[in-house]
Amino acid sequence: MARRLLLALGLFLLPFGAHAERLVLSVSQPEVLITSSFTGADLVLFGVVEDRPDGEHRYDIAVTVRGPQETFVTWRKSRVLGLYINTDSRTFVDSPAVLAIATNRPAALIADPAVLRREQIGLSRNIFLQRIGTDFADVVPDDPFRLAFLRIKTAEGLYSEHESGVSFLSGAAFRTSFHIPARAPVGTYEVAVKLFEGGRMIADASTVVAVRKDGYGQEMAAFAENHGWLYGFGVAFGALCVGLGANFLFRRD
Repeated sequence: MARRLLLALGLFLLPFGAHAERLVLSVSQPEVLITSSFTGADLVLFGVVEDRPDGEHRYDIAVTVRGPQETFVTWRKSRVLGLYINTDSRTFVDSPAVLAIATNRPAALIADPAVLRREQIGLSRNIFLQRIGTDFADVVPDDPFRLAFLRIKTAEGLYSEHESGVSFLSGAAFRTSFHIPARAPVGTYEVAVKLFEGGRMIADASTVVAVRKDGYGQEMAAFAENHGWLYGFGVAFGALCVGLGANFLFRRD
């Protein structure tokens, strides 16, 4: 009886032990500092597939960079009495402020649609929760508000997708690059990597990139957040002083 139980347990665990690969990741710049002259940052991610079983392997890689979560509102304009005005809206809740996706080849060649949807490989397959009244849901991919949201974020340079953005340096080593745009908010950016073979995800790993303001900018941002009324008074007083000074310098006698 005990032998049968051990045999059954071994057969149950066999599929899980069939793939022992693991991913080791390294990002070129784990911390990005935003200064007054910040115009964006280009980062490089290197990865290696370790503990590969013997034999030939055809791997696929999908890399997703997600920025801090924010809430966005998309409006629909309609013509009313000859004027185009906002008549309807959708609120996207907890959506990434920055979203970049890169694969080594078109995602449709990597796995079946159901797998790609479950793993959120591709902008059209990511989950974007909408608040519709009191309900929250992710609607169909061709929803007009969803399409408009993706179009706007892509045009702003905050969302991107590259179907040949990952390059294999060897059978086990790969690299990709991604851009932190100038408009990117501060916070923690997750860099998630998923390894596929034969249409199945067999390993995954992630690392993070910290984006923060540097020096004086960070101190001023913290002061404005913690002492909003005092910061506002200081800005108003400074503007008043500049106005009075300009009036004194350029007044005519």
